[in-house]
Amino acid sequence: MAEDKSNFMSRSFEADESFIVTAERIASFCASLGDHNPLYLDAAAATAGPYGGIIAPPAFVASFRYVDKVLEQIPAFSHGGLMAGIDIELDAPIRAGDSIRVSSRVKETYEKTGRTGTMIFVVVRSTLTNQNGEVVAHVDHRMMNRV
Repeated sequence: MAEDKSNFMSRSFEADESFIVTAERIASFCASLGDHNPLYLDAAAATAGPYGGIIAPPAFVASFRYVDKVLEQIPAFSHGGLMAGIDIELDAPIRAGDSIRVSSRVKETYEKTGRTGTMIFVVVRSTLTNQNGEVVAHVDHRMMNRV
């Protein structure tokens, strides 16, 4: 890879502020997916459910992408790129009322050559932590850009 990786490979990137999860944000996310699960949308049903209140669906963790602006710090991706995949590890439910802090680091970079030329891939691992210091998820975003 032509660019100097030492500038970003060992750094941790922190979001400027926490992201407050609200029932409204969860409902909006669910509406965009067509998900009508009462654990995510209905306060009474969610309170009676296994988590004791409204939680976010697992895919909600993907909505935290870019909050720490980590890709802007990587020259090959500072002007964008294509999403090449996402891996999610869930550790605890995200609840309405949580304050989520995002910290990311570059986990891996690699190149591949396809029929249209060389592509650069970067895997950014984001760790989502709630207001109690509990890790709620690890999210690996795989991004691709052409050289």
